[in-house]
Amino acid sequence: MRYRAVLFDLDGTLVDSIPDIAQAVNHMLEEMGHPTLSPQKISTFLGKGMDHLIWLALNELTDAPAPAPEDYQKGRELFAKHYDLQLQQPSSTLFDGVKEGLDAFQAAGCQLAIVTNKPIEFVPALIQHVGIDHYFTCLVGGNTCEEKKPHPMPFLYACEKLGVTPAEALVIGDSSNDSIAAREAGIDVLIVPYGYNEGESVQNLDCDGIVSNISEAAQWAAQPKGH
Repeated sequence: MRYRAVLFDLDGTLVDSIPDIAQAVNHMLEEMGHPTLSPQKISTFLGKGMDHLIWLALNELTDAPAPAPEDYQKGRELFAKHYDLQLQQPSSTLFDGVKEGLDAFQAAGCQLAIVTNKPIEFVPALIQHVGIDHYFTCLVGGNTCEEKKPHPMPFLYACEKLGVTPAEALVIGDSSNDSIAAREAGIDVLIVPYGYNEGESVQNLDCDGIVSNISEAAQWAAQPKGH
């Protein structure tokens, strides 16, 4: 394995979290007197963190150029409440190949981290529910650093915490937020095609490869560079 550390996105890369996120968004909307949205539509709002998700969901249902500040603040509070409740009995599941891939990376001696735009307070319960919490020595959330992805800061922070250089790390994600942040940080990046790239195809993203799942990513990383 040519990497000492692997930095994973969470939602859309390791975990299919749309069932819980969509439920929380729709409970928020119902409490605010709005109609609900389809899980598929809500999935296109993911990628830049909870606040952006809420803004887009509310903006979808208003004729104004943007949600009113008081509505946005209320939405933030309601979503946090409902998502916290969802995580007490979550419906999120792992994507195929995740555990096999994590096992392979761990067996190769890689340190593993999660770098997500999800607020850090929601991360431990989710990864514990899907049974992967024991793999990770570092968790970076959307409010851990001053900046979120696509800014490189969260990836650089994770490298620092793990004691590796960017050249010794690999990012695996599902969206432009991951590819842009990784490139800016000087970190190799793989993309999975099944996640939440804000409704866009991943085929044109600047990355070192598109892999079908995390297990295939581990196989890719085990090959000599340029293979």
